[in-house]
Amino acid sequence: MSDDVTAGADDHLRGGTGGEPGYLAAVTDLLGALAYGELRAFSQLAKDADLAPSLRHKSAIAVLAAHELKNYSVLTERLQGLGVAPETAMEPFVPAIDAFHERTTASDFLEGLVKAYVGEGIAQDFYREISRYVDDDTRALVVSVLEDTGQADFAVTVVREAIAAEPRLAGRLALWGRRLVGEAITQAQRVGVERDALASILVGAPGRAGADLAELGRMFARLTDEHSRRMERLGLSA
Repeated sequence: MSDDVTAGADDHLRGGTGGEPGYLAAVTDLLGALAYGELRAFSQLAKDADLAPSLRHKSAIAVLAAHELKNYSVLTERLQGLGVAPETAMEPFVPAIDAFHERTTASDFLEGLVKAYVGEGIAQDFYREISRYVDDDTRALVVSVLEDTGQADFAVTVVREAIAAEPRLAGRLALWGRRLVGEAITQAQRVGVERDALASILVGAPGRAGADLAELGRMFARLTDEHSRRMERLGLSA
């Protein structure tokens, strides 16, 4: 995205969308939640690298962590372009995201990989759903940040290789994946409901359409369906 286009998009947001000044607050919340999620993902992957069983695995995790840090930088630059301090935008989402990570501490490298793929995947799907209701420039930024650049293939390959070598791992990792989906959806609900501005993206506001209750139900059904597909890719039962 060129600097001129980005500047134009930022000016548009500052002026509100459809005459609604609160739209900037809503987009700030979305980008702030994403930015802190990326920051925590980077930190978590850096810790997971210490559990890696080989230099090959450690190197691959380091590359994934660097990708998360790059996404964090892109998001914070956009927030600064909107005249918002990144720390201010991220702060409201620290409790919910930290609580998720505290409740889902991996006991080994494989659990960490499943968490990075399954747990973070649900959160990313949730933000993609929200991005359906924002302006085109913000949506493009969100989709770009959440784009898979090989993380999924790495996790799937390593987990499947481990299960092939030791089939009994499948049961433990499947239970872990089921725990992750519950925690991740709880996190998504907290993030989406506790902040009025962010919630307004989903439910709408005067002059801006959102999702009705039926669509919200379908959204969480889609999150669950995507989780099942990820588990199947890993060779695990959902």
